[in-house]
Amino acid sequence: MKLTLETEREQFAESITALLDAARVPEAARAWAAGDHAPGRTILSGLAELGVTGLAVPEEHGGLGAEGPDLVTAFRVLGEHAVPGPLVESIAFVPALFAELSEVDDCAKWLPELASGSALASVRSLPLTPYALDADLASVLAVLEGERLCFGTPAATLGSVDPTRRLFEVDPEAGVRAEGPAVRAAGARAFELGALACAAQLLGLGTGALRMAVEYAKARTQFGRPIGSFQAVKHQLAEAHIGLELARPLVHGAAITLSSWDVSAAKRACARAADRAGRAALQVHGAIGYTSEHELSLWLTKIRAACAAWGGNAFHRDRVLHGTREEP
Repeated sequence: MKLTLETEREQFAESITALLDAARVPEAARAWAAGDHAPGRTILSGLAELGVTGLAVPEEHGGLGAEGPDLVTAFRVLGEHAVPGPLVESIAFVPALFAELSEVDDCAKWLPELASGSALASVRSLPLTPYALDADLASVLAVLEGERLCFGTPAATLGSVDPTRRLFEVDPEAGVRAEGPAVRAAGARAFELGALACAAQLLGLGTGALRMAVEYAKARTQFGRPIGSFQAVKHQLAEAHIGLELARPLVHGAAITLSSWDVSAAKRACARAADRAGRAALQVHGAIGYTSEHELSLWLTKIRAACAAWGGNAFHRDRVLHGTREEP
């Protein structure tokens, strides 16, 4: 099965949206941050039933064998709802890496479990992903070191600006699962998919934050009028909306080519647009929007963390400035 028609993608996005609208994601995110992962795992199980967890897994291993635009569609909606967990790792990067290395038994055996959502994955790959997200929940923890692939175990825990993101140092296990130029090439291709998924997630996060700001601007009154009627507020929200809309075609274009240049252009644009949308939402809400009690804070902290994940702004800016549109 391949979700290739635009109408099918729209229906796919609507199905994910309906699931997440009913799932009380903010409550699950707060529980995830507090160490209670059951509500979040329930949401991930629902996503698995819709096929989200199997998008990047080949059909012969129980997945959908979907295309880049399908992955972008899913991650945009996941971002809009600020779903917690190692989503990029479990749905994009590790399935793509293991699919490229499916001749290795240790990789092939995990693909059906990742497709079904019964297993979560995380990764440490130097230099851009030095810490593994939610490594203690991962059934498989991949460690990429140049041309070598091995598995690892979680070590010390590190903090994050996003309380739902728990980062771990990793202790590589003894024994190499795969080695050679094919591993390096597979890792490079998987990174492009991971960075693209993160870009789409940022696009969704910015959209979600902006939607909250618009609703608040309609409801909050000052001097007897909704604050959204004031020109200064209108301009901020309009500029944030324009930034997101200009970033959108870059993501969809990168999903088709998966070239390093296009992926970096998309990641950079989505990070800037999401950051602008988050700042506009915070200014509309005022300081209360950044308090942990307010739902907007879940989007703001996740935007800040995602901007630095899978290559920060400087990395992707340099790839755009010094790279080409050709595949590396």
